This record gives sequence, structure tokens and C-alpha cells, in this order.
Amino acid sequence: MKKLTGRDFLRITDFSPTEIREVLELAAELKEGRKTLRTQQVLGLLFYKASTRTRVSFSVAMYQLGGQVIDLNPQVTQVGRGEPIADTARVLDRYLDILAVRTFAQQDLETFAHYGNIPVINALTDLEHPCQILADLLTIQECFGALAGVTLAFLGDGNNVAHSLLLGGALLGMNVRLATPAAYGPDPAIVAEAQQLAAPGTEILITDDPRAAVQDAQVIYTDVWASMGQESEANDRLPIFQRFQVNEALFAQADPQGIFLHCLPAHREEEVTAEIMEGPRSRVWDQAENRMHAQKALMASLLGL
Repeated sequence: MKKLTGRDFLRITDFSPTEIREVLELAAELKEGRKTLRTQQVLGLLFYKASTRTRVSFSVAMYQLGGQVIDLNPQVTQVGRGEPIADTARVLDRYLDILAVRTFAQQDLETFAHYGNIPVINALTDLEHPCQILADLLTIQECFGALAGVTLAFLGDGNNVAHSLLLGGALLGMNVRLATPAAYGPDPAIVAEAQQLAAPGTEILITDDPRAAVQDAQVIYTDVWASMGQESEANDRLPIFQRFQVNEALFAQADPQGIFLHCLPAHREEEVTAEIMEGPRSRVWDQAENRMHAQKALMASLLGL
């Protein structure tokens, strides 16, 4: 994977389909113990948003590789007092070997990448969540043996996860259906990009009909209805999104061998019922574990291990 050495991972489309498949294969090898990699390099975590899975999975992944992690909490570093991103990026470039940033604006992430020479990873922005999608793809591949031709239905808000699923699915030959309330759909530019990336015969569907989206789908996926920064809208969104809840009646329309995914945290009895979340076809906990394996493979690839 030397061809990925030193590169940034700001969007899922930064990697070609072949490169994504190679990262997923490395993740599988590391997870199964078929390969061991070691480093003494240092990962910096600069998170402007709260995090459980991303923070812990990145930290454990780097520790298991033999490296070290520095938590650059904005509340106790100068970025929280208004130091320009360009200045922070150039300083961190002298200290760290790799940097993961979780922030609001995609442009801020791109500024970090522009002013630093070390690899910069998107640990979530308002536009995309590409590391989550690597874990999702690994989980789907484990369940079905392949990605091409698998149909994934995402229900809820057309958010950053939905954007990366659209793009990642299109790159890997998956059919991706997004069912959202009409006023809460994905960014039209992302939809157009996904349609352009999709091979002939690959379905990219945007609809406000959840039943049409889940019909015979192998993967049913949802997320919270109000993302970080939208908490004040949560109660107002409940009646608007109610018919997009993943429940037994809706899940019954999916492929009988279909699985349920959720990027977490989950609000049971809102976007998904407890019955589905804890049911036999839920792969949520495998999906969460795979964050660590996928990100370990990603960092190893960017560091040239």
C-alpha cells in the first residue's frame, strides 16, 4: 500500500475503488491476525466535536500498531483561543506523523491538509464521514462476501453519513437508496457526484418513500434524525421523520437475509425500534468494532507501514 503513503483522506472519493478494496483487505488481515504491523509514530486527535467511537477506535488502533496518541482538545490548546488553522497546522506538522480532525466545516479540514505535509484524516465533518463508511463497507463485505450489487437503503436525514454512503457505494458498485423527508434530502451536488461515479446499471435513488427504498434491500441503515449541532431541532423533527423509523413492519420489506446497520449513537424508539436494534439481524456492534480495524488499516496505509 505504499502508493497511499503520505496522502490525505478527506473524502471517501480521495481513494479509487481499487485503493478502497486494498484498505478493506488489509483491515480484514489485521482483524483476523493474518498480518501484524508495527510503528513508533504519533497520531494527533484534534476533535472540535464530541466523540466516542471515533476517538476510542483511532486511539486503540494506533496503540495496537505500537504508536502513540496525543489528544489535542481544543479547550486546552490554542486553537480554542482563535489561533489560525494555518498556524496550528504548520506547527503540528513539525511534531506529529499523522493527524485526525473532527470538525464542522469541510473547508477547515482542507486548510489543515493544505498547510501540513503529514497525512490528514477526516474524522467527521458536516459534509462527510468517510472513516465510518470504511467500517460500513468492511461489515457489509463480511456479511455478503462482496460489495458490488448489494443494495443499501439509508433512511432518515440526508446528512454527512448519507453523503459518504452515496459516494462510497457508487465507487464500489453498490446500489444506494436514500429515503428522506423532502426538505431534508442530501446535498444535490453530492447526489450528482454519486450518479457520475456509479457504473451503468448501478442504482442511485433519492426518494421520500421509505418502503420503496427498503424493498428487497440487503442492508437497512439509519442514523439519528438530528446530527451534532442540530439538537435544538430534534423535537421539531420527530413528527416529520416518524414514518422513516426502522421497525418490524418496514424491515419486513427488506431481503429476508438483510442486515441492520447504525453508525451510533442510537435513539431507540425514534429512528429505530429496540426490537430491530437488538434483533438477530442487527450488525451494529460488529460495525462499531470495525471502526478500529478499518482505521488501523487506513493509518498503516497512509504511514507506509
